Amino acid sequence: MQVKYGIEIDGIHRNSLAEKTGLLPGDILFSVNSQKLRDPIDFMFCSADDELTIEAERTGEKINVQITRKPGKEVGIDFKPFKVTQCKNNCIFCFVKQLPKGLRKTLYVKDEDYRMSFLYGNYITLSNLSKEDKRRIIEQRLSPLYISVHSTNKTIRNRLLGNAKAPDILKEIKFFTDNKIRLHAQIVLCPGYNDGQELSKTINDLYRFYPYVVSIAVVPVGLTMHRKQTIRPVEKEDARNTTRTIKSFQKRFKKKHGDPIVYGADELYIKAEQIFPPLKDYGDMPQIENGVGMVPLFLSSAKKLKTSRLPFQKKKALTFTGISFYPFLKRFAEKLSEREGLHIEVVPVENKFFGTSITVTGLLTGRDVIRALSERTDSHEIILVPDIVLKNGDDTFLDDIALQDMEKTLGMPVRKIESTPHGLVNGMTGEAQ
Repeated sequence: MQVKYGIEIDGIHRNSLAEKTGLLPGDILFSVNSQKLRDPIDFMFCSADDELTIEAERTGEKINVQITRKPGKEVGIDFKPFKVTQCKNNCIFCFVKQLPKGLRKTLYVKDEDYRMSFLYGNYITLSNLSKEDKRRIIEQRLSPLYISVHSTNKTIRNRLLGNAKAPDILKEIKFFTDNKIRLHAQIVLCPGYNDGQELSKTINDLYRFYPYVVSIAVVPVGLTMHRKQTIRPVEKEDARNTTRTIKSFQKRFKKKHGDPIVYGADELYIKAEQIFPPLKDYGDMPQIENGVGMVPLFLSSAKKLKTSRLPFQKKKALTFTGISFYPFLKRFAEKLSEREGLHIEVVPVENKFFGTSITVTGLLTGRDVIRALSERTDSHEIILVPDIVLKNGDDTFLDDIALQDMEKTLGMPVRKIESTPHGLVNGMTGEAQ
């Protein structure tokens, strides 16, 4: 149950302070030390004191709980999800609007919530913040935030957002950086709109706010076959021009700050058929969840992997990946075969569900994977499924196909693995994720 004030407990950690004080799932917390609670962020902010007085409600009755915090000891509460603020923009490249019907409802949620940005790194456009929202971000130091900029040219940006009333992004950024809120920015590259000179201008404009604009990621637009807007995909020449621009800025920024600041998504280098920058040039990987540095990190981890003396199961395994990552994973599997005698066949899966222009592994559906593997199962004994294709905390694909459905359909044991070199190796030692 969600109310204006009050947050409901979803779970209590074992042996936690919350468990020892008798709090239970279903309890609704209204305040901590007289500070009212709107969502879990308020609880994080208010529960930093050593002594906590919690006002709560259990099955309609008011209760009070006293908690004495110990150094390094968490309270140990998980809360029910809060109602997420929806996006009112109409972006010409909005991925949600490119989804076909029939997927699970959560995939159609257009998130534009600064709380989700702070908690989980979701990207927001800063186009719907109230004065109260801004005040709270500053007071509670909700930093860093992850923002979708796309262009600092107001006319171009508003056209991309499909929102003529969207505020000037430079003014919004200035407000937050003046208040020392750190920002990670992304630019979704749309050829003919924000590439070329416009891209250079946007990077230069964002650089003015360094170091509070901590990083800038340039990501190629993702287009499914279900899109309604006319927009051109990023082609090889577009990618090459863009990586050239990024490299020029990186050289300048590293010379002055020792920090590249701006990064290209892995997909740009794959499309451009260029070698990735060295892993050290990605710093602390500030936007890895945005597809920036994932492949270089995988390749680096693969080189350092020590597999000798591991108790491998002598099974013939089958695994899969998206089209763009296939050459890299195939090469790693071949080296494992040469060094350790492991038999792992890697199958590239074409995305029939969203369209062949979608080549990343994380957007593969269970149906497409099953179709691709169905004729390869005879000579194998187990299927290794990278966790990146599965819903967080669940064993289902985007189209709600479960691992057990795959196992039943293909008639072969299925094992979920971590999407890393270690994960693949652990899959062959019998260690599921």
